[in-house]
Amino acid sequence: MGRRHRKGDPVHGWFVVDKPEGVTSTRTVSILKKLSNAQKAGHGGTLDPLATGILPIAMGEATKTIPYIIDNTKEY
Repeated sequence: MGRRHRKGDPVHGWFVVDKPEGVTSTRTVSILKKLSNAQKAGHGGTLDPLATGILPIAMGEATKTIPYIIDNTKEY
C-alpha cells in the first residue's frame, strides 16, 4: 500500500490574521486553508468566538514550529 496523498498544495509559512468577532479560530483556519489550497494548517492558540485579535496560523511544515513559537498566555 502506498501513502495517501493530501489534497491541496504544499504551502509553508505563517499567516497573521486579525480575527473578527463572531468567527471561531477553527473556522478562520478552515477559510484560510481553503483560500490558499494548502494541504495542512493549524493555529497557534484559540480565541473565543466573541473575541477579536491576532490569530497566528501556520501552514505546512510551519505547523511543526507551533510549540516553539507560541506562548501559552493570551490577553483580551
